[in-house]
Amino acid sequence: MDAVAVKPSGEPASLFDRRAWRAHRDRAARSGAVDFLDAEIADRLIDRLDVVNREFAVALDLGARDGGMARALAARPGTRLVVAAEPAILFLAGAPDPRVAADPELLPFRDASFDLITSTLVLHWTADLPGALVQLRRALKPDGLLLAAMLGGSTLVELRTALFEAELAEEGGVSPRVSPAIELADAAALLQRTGFALPVADSETITVTYPDMLALLRDLRGMGETNALAARRRGGLRRATLARAALIYAERFGDATGRIPASFEILFLCGWAPHPSQPHPLRRGSATARLADALKPKG
Repeated sequence: MDAVAVKPSGEPASLFDRRAWRAHRDRAARSGAVDFLDAEIADRLIDRLDVVNREFAVALDLGARDGGMARALAARPGTRLVVAAEPAILFLAGAPDPRVAADPELLPFRDASFDLITSTLVLHWTADLPGALVQLRRALKPDGLLLAAMLGGSTLVELRTALFEAELAEEGGVSPRVSPAIELADAAALLQRTGFALPVADSETITVTYPDMLALLRDLRGMGETNALAARRRGGLRRATLARAALIYAERFGDATGRIPASFEILFLCGWAPHPSQPHPLRRGSATARLADALKPKG
């Protein structure tokens, strides 16, 4: 089966340049993707899925890249079908069938299509995250599971600090470089607000070290994670700004061996499509004992 291009009726929002974002992912696929972070996070999602101890017959892998996660899902007991969905055509060409070219903000799937949806590192590229979560919840069958990982607000704090200070010093101002991100404290509430039952959110920080800032920038380019904000400055960084940023990064964050850290905060989101069989909180006022009585000391 060939990849199916899903042409959106309009751009989802103006926060991100969707064309540039897809082009960045295509460029990463063309040049030999840097996929160690994606692979590590996919492994951690699979570990969380193993804890559920349940089979999921029909699954969607959203943000499939070249299909590593889709293949892992297909190998699980009880899996009959895994659909790989990816916005970048060049990545999608390496994914297993069936595969669909689709933007995470404009999902081309019927309601109640999947028992499981996994998503690795694409939801932070949605301008309307609540809207995207609502679409994902609707695409799940009742009692279906969403398991997603996205970058959190503390990601690359070292790089952002160095670039901010260097650009301010060299150019007298800064251009938009940081995408909005939800905080961990708000993630579970957002899942609940968008209709998911039993929402859970947690975070982990993955720290990678590099010989210098340029090596980090090359990896970000190879990941397809470079700036795609609609309001970004075109033309890239000035040479003097880049040199100053590299110096600030090394001086402020470098270790004794001269290497620099790059922190990636990963938010893991887990929620279920509602179903009558799921646990529910007791009706308000239905308690048969007072909390104050339970807390009184005995004797």
